Amino acid sequence: QLQASGGGSVQAGGSLRLSCAASGRTFNNNVMGWFRRAPGKEREFVAAIGKENAATSYAGSVKGRFTIARDSAKNTVSLQMSGLKPEDTAVYYCAARSPSVTVIHYSQRSYPFWGQGTQVTVSS
Repeated sequence: QLQASGGGSVQAGGSLRLSCAASGRTFNNNVMGWFRRAPGKEREFVAAIGKENAATSYAGSVKGRFTIARDSAKNTVSLQMSGLKPEDTAVYYCAARSPSVTVIHYSQRSYPFWGQGTQVTVSS
């Protein structure tokens, strides 16, 4: 129901735009998040956006470089990544909270809906 795309390989300082597309149902009424798992590490929170674009939240490591946005007409959520660093290398996942909740949360356990990941590789 959620599918992430847009990953690839870039050099440090470059940019990528990830997209999360929903199918089968709308996720416009869900808090949406992006997470990532780097090699050998736990999956971690990257960014989230509230319902009706009311609020956004970012991990400290990406704040100022990444921007999450929602296109309700297209039922998609994007993650614009700029100033990429080698430490941003990871598999990136999009996820959705249940439509009954309104609060952005940083724990992956709070997101019951997940897409498959898309690989982002940043070389130095």
